[in-house]
Amino acid sequence: MLGEARVAWAERAMPVLGLLRREFGASRPFAGRTIAACLHITAETAVLVGVLTEGGGEVHLAASNPLSTQDDIAAMLAGQPGVFVYAKAGVDRDTYYAHLNRALDSVPDLVIDDGCDLVHTLHSQRQELLASVAGGCESTATGVARLRLMAASGTLAFPVLAADGSVTRRMFDNGHGTGQSVIDGLLRATNLLLAGKTVVVAGYGSCGASIADRAAGLGAAVIVTEVDPVRALDALMRGYRVLPMAAAAPLGEVFITATGSRDVIGAQHFWLMRDGAVLANAGHFDVEIDVRGLAAASVKVNHGVRPHSDEYVLASGTRLVLLAEGRVVNLIAAEGNPAAVMDLSFAAQALALAWLAGGADLPAGVHPIPATIDVSVAAHALAAQGVGIDALTAAQREYLASWRQGS
Repeated sequence: MLGEARVAWAERAMPVLGLLRREFGASRPFAGRTIAACLHITAETAVLVGVLTEGGGEVHLAASNPLSTQDDIAAMLAGQPGVFVYAKAGVDRDTYYAHLNRALDSVPDLVIDDGCDLVHTLHSQRQELLASVAGGCESTATGVARLRLMAASGTLAFPVLAADGSVTRRMFDNGHGTGQSVIDGLLRATNLLLAGKTVVVAGYGSCGASIADRAAGLGAAVIVTEVDPVRALDALMRGYRVLPMAAAAPLGEVFITATGSRDVIGAQHFWLMRDGAVLANAGHFDVEIDVRGLAAASVKVNHGVRPHSDEYVLASGTRLVLLAEGRVVNLIAAEGNPAAVMDLSFAAQALALAWLAGGADLPAGVHPIPATIDVSVAAHALAAQGVGIDALTAAQREYLASWRQGS
């Protein structure tokens, strides 16, 4: 089967999860536990699910984005013992939420989410299940932001670990994976030559910075838009031009949003853009580009001018090309982050879930992943690559623990 071959290929680049699979097979941290998961259904996710089931868990998996669901992977997973899959590529919104509810019908002990839709559904529609949930893990900055608002309002009923705050996650997933995979999605959808193009990156967090660096590395002139003065200053000092979106709109040839906010590119910007400008979103939800506003401003839409590329024609005659319907471009027009990147991200989440399953005593709310888990992920990654490092001597530990020894 194609799905099995693709998962086997991903496993070759995911040695840390391979090590955890063997460890979890021996320790069985999830024995007797039911895990409800809402994740992008990709080959890399399938490797994570295999680790969780090897650790004794029963996994009920729904998709976190129907357009990123890979049906061959979903079919392969559905045939695995201890795995139940509720997902199909391209389903409508009602079916998407029906799938989330089917995953929750399992009465989970633990949850793992990507964007907070599963946890939100649990709290808004399935409150009768809240008492059974010991805790969860959230993959994205967007989801963590929603969870913090739930916690601030007193709504969040159990502890959730913020995987996005993990040092290894930010270093590899955001810093290395997102930039490459977003540019990959952009190029697959358009076949553009980026050298000499002006690329506008909205948002200069760790993901936006990674995208800007990769675009610049391919020869593009990069403009950054920001609302945070500190991040804007960082972008400026790294050599990027920094402008408000209204000033960047007439200059850009490619626009990529990575903010976690909404209406970052709106109707007021479309009319300022050049003919042929390309619009792509790297944020989790399809609200960063005002897709409805773009449709309302257009007199014609040419769907599928290229795969995952729709051309919107404004009354002025200006043509704007929207990629992946304004949804997360790297997972829809491409395959998401490389397996080697997801290896570390998913390893951190697997260890975090095992820590929660082991009886971690945390109050309801959003919590950072413990530093010991980051250290464990890094140590496993080094071991998988046969890399050794130094260890502190007793004298060094004594020196670092004392304030008495100076110059």
